[in-house]
Amino acid sequence: MSGTTTARIRLRSAADGANRWVVLVVLCLSLLLVALDSTVLHVAVPAVTEDLRPSAVGLLWIVDAYPLVCASLLILFGTLGDRVGRRRILLLGYALFGVASAIAAMADSPGVLIVARALLGVGGAMIMPATLSILRQVFPDRRERAMAIGVWTAVAAVGAATGPVIGGFLVEHFWWGSVFLINIPLMALILPVGRLLLPESRGSDDGPWDVLGALMAAAGVLGVVLGVKRAGTGEGLLNLATLAPLLIGAVLLMAFVRRQKRRTHPLIDMGMFARPAFSTAVGCIILAMLALVGLELIAVQYLQLVLGLSPLQTGLRLLPLTFAAMAAGAAGSYTLRRIGPRRMVGWGFVLTAASVLVLTAMGQHDRPGLLTAAFVALGFGLQSTLFGAYESMLSEAPADRAGGAAAIGETSYQLGAGMGIALLGSVMNAAYAPGLAKLPEEGVPAGDAAAASHSLGEAYQVADRLGGPLGEVLRSTARHSFITGLHVTLLVSAALLLVGALAALRLPRVMECPSPGVREPHEAEDAHESPGRSEAPGSHGPHEAPAVGRTQRPRPLAARRRPAEATGSGRAGH
Repeated sequence: MSGTTTARIRLRSAADGANRWVVLVVLCLSLLLVALDSTVLHVAVPAVTEDLRPSAVGLLWIVDAYPLVCASLLILFGTLGDRVGRRRILLLGYALFGVASAIAAMADSPGVLIVARALLGVGGAMIMPATLSILRQVFPDRRERAMAIGVWTAVAAVGAATGPVIGGFLVEHFWWGSVFLINIPLMALILPVGRLLLPESRGSDDGPWDVLGALMAAAGVLGVVLGVKRAGTGEGLLNLATLAPLLIGAVLLMAFVRRQKRRTHPLIDMGMFARPAFSTAVGCIILAMLALVGLELIAVQYLQLVLGLSPLQTGLRLLPLTFAAMAAGAAGSYTLRRIGPRRMVGWGFVLTAASVLVLTAMGQHDRPGLLTAAFVALGFGLQSTLFGAYESMLSEAPADRAGGAAAIGETSYQLGAGMGIALLGSVMNAAYAPGLAKLPEEGVPAGDAAAASHSLGEAYQVADRLGGPLGEVLRSTARHSFITGLHVTLLVSAALLLVGALAALRLPRVMECPSPGVREPHEAEDAHESPGRSEAPGSHGPHEAPAVGRTQRPRPLAARRRPAEATGSGRAGH
């Protein structure tokens, strides 16, 4: 029996042997954990800055260490899970996440906090692809899988919402390190529950695991994102510290792609990128996250530093965005069936771009009605885009390559998040700093003016130290410059979102769901490659050998079907 057939037996065993909806609950709790950690620190950034006094670069590392490390290791752990078991990798990720959270909570210096955030990134890289690949296996029917992805993405929105609110409450009543302690009770719950309820599954395990290729991919992704990050701190693109990691990362990624194309048993099936739906979905995920995370971080700074809201009030102001995202995720399956992936993703981008343009009306005075309306449109549009892109990507991937496909999707997610902070942060800095160039003419010492040009938070610290009329001039000038930078950043973000809308035109027009009993195209291809082999016991009945020289057509399954197929829904086919 071939490795692919063995993998399929394991996949069906996973789907048959566990209640898939109970498994979905456990997977959603896993995602909630990761989503909380990705946003909970945002409202604590001012408190971290005040307590630990990190440099501008150090603060960026504190925020970026998690997404950078997570993005660089997703392919490694996603493909490793295909070999040694996704459940095993997931449980190890839970344990590491809990330990790293405790270290972060007790950090007494920027360096310790950066290391802890990096360890959290390792844990997140173990958790994220495993949740998606297990979901892909236990929901083989596309309509049920779309519903499961809708729930999954809605939970991600819940995590994104509760992160700032819980973080704001904890920062106000305790200290900034308490935002990491919320992970520990979740870990204490989910680790034993996951060990009992999650099914173990593997992909195709034929051939050796490409350790060198996994390390090349990790180093390549890290180099590229690190180069973009350094560019975002204000260093020139031709600066050696920026150019070197960019070039090294790009060379390693190109070498990784060539290596995977030559190998008999690659880590990543590069043939998936030849499918327009798959490659386009990956690009849309990157663009959507690039806009979302960068805008969220800047919005938090605007609400706290310009409008003067507390961390808890900031979290509450962001709730409409998240509730709208939850609604989009819950309605995603129905919407996708009605209008198809192309229009769902494309119009999601357009709606998000429109809401971003509305946000350019923000100024130094609070406009809660406008902010709420814009945040609702932003949340609904972006979540619709992410839902349609993720569903299209997973449905295009063969089930036995679920770990690799999930790793690609999550790498895109984290890569977009890291690049969003770096790219939009660099745009923000480039537009903010020139507005403070004339401060020495107003009597502000040149050294203080240079320090204030790093960020609005630092400008406020310098203004408090100067005091008097000079301090007030510095504070007012910095606030005006921040608003200018905010508007420029929003315009750049809207342009990127419209590029995503154009890219979405390559997605399928309709969500194809064949009638019950039709074999998935990937399975038909496997049957064509291995004629005469038997399928999983009780799945398809007798051996099937396609006729030579004739196109293999999907055939009806035997009377006994998998549980997901018994509902009357078909599998995907593009």
